Amino acid sequence: MRSANEAATSRGRNDPAHAPMLATMELIGQRWILRVLWELEPGRLGFLELRRRMGNCSSSMLSTRLQYLQNAGVIAKNADKTYELTPAGHELTAALQPLWSWSERWTPQAPASE
Repeated sequence: MRSANEAATSRGRNDPAHAPMLATMELIGQRWILRVLWELEPGRLGFLELRRRMGNCSSSMLSTRLQYLQNAGVIAKNADKTYELTPAGHELTAALQPLWSWSERWTPQAPASE
């Protein structure tokens, strides 16, 4: 007899039981999404400041990603036109903290200038 875990994994990754994880991977897997979350994690930012921090992300791409994150309920646009994480966004960034910590430990350091 198989365990419940073995039975669940044998149904495949396309099983409806995996839909929430697949939706999350679709959300955070889009280009610039993680960067937007990273920049908003400390607090509110207006569009222009966020755009400045995003480097080579175009204004139109940033607008698209902000709208996508708003529709997903991860960020909110305030009356003063700043953006901030929603409670769901804070939960998501908290879940990403181990990934950010891992990157600090495993990303090769640039050699020191001589």
